[in-house]
Amino acid sequence: MSNFFTTFPEMPNKQFREMKKGIDASYKDFAREWGDLIDSMFDPLLKMLVFFEKTLIATPWPIFMIVLVALTYWGSRSIKLCVGTVLAFVFIGYFRMWEETMSTIAIILTSVIMSVAIGLPTGIAMSRSDRTQKIVTPILDVMQTMPPFVYLIPIVMLMGIGKIPGLIAVVIYAIPPLIRLTNLGIREVDQEALEAADAFGATKRQKLFQVQLPLALPTIFAGINQTIMMALAMVIIASMIGVKGLGQPVLQSIYNQYFTKGVLYGLAIVIVAIVFDRVSQSYGQRIQKHRSGRIV
Repeated sequence: MSNFFTTFPEMPNKQFREMKKGIDASYKDFAREWGDLIDSMFDPLLKMLVFFEKTLIATPWPIFMIVLVALTYWGSRSIKLCVGTVLAFVFIGYFRMWEETMSTIAIILTSVIMSVAIGLPTGIAMSRSDRTQKIVTPILDVMQTMPPFVYLIPIVMLMGIGKIPGLIAVVIYAIPPLIRLTNLGIREVDQEALEAADAFGATKRQKLFQVQLPLALPTIFAGINQTIMMALAMVIIASMIGVKGLGQPVLQSIYNQYFTKGVLYGLAIVIVAIVFDRVSQSYGQRIQKHRSGRIV
């Protein structure tokens, strides 16, 4: 009786081993049978990623800088932020980290596009149905709290080492904030605005695209901002399974104890994160005009 209170009841070793072997064998059989088919389904995504990567690397740096400054100014309307962005990328190029940075930006662009394509409809579905919200919320909780190394295991077993498994891992880690904030933004739309739309005879589709989404844009864009930041946070982990970019040199520095190299590439990740964060935050503040009726 005393052992019952001091030692928690455990599954017998034999049953535990059989359970693990059974699950492992079943998943390996599934991976062998369906792995190639699932891998081929992501070919368009791989082509998009490779296109972004090759385009960014092949683009002459002056042209890239001009486009970057134009996008920064369009998003922020801030000369100071434009100057800071130029200086930041001059630092990256001067210390020979340009190609790795372009590869990282390519993976971020692709993952954000994929996250928006999946997360926006999911968030809209959650906002329109309490049942859907109850189903999806626990899944998001698992995605946000489970260590990335855990879900890397089944992805690598299924698809091997490469860019697509890394991209999928980035999306799994980065997409929950976008889904949550899309749902929250639409649910927080003023009921008076919805009642006015009903009074004018608006359909559900018209209310969604002409009332709810425009009014929820600042919150949705905050979700996109968080998705970008979390995608950048996954760069180093994704590099472990073959994703090129700033994460691989940092990983090599950890293995080989290269202090200077690790710090420089770490700073490059921070620089990219700050630029993306400041520009997206500034743009999010500007689109508050949808709620306040004025241009920020």
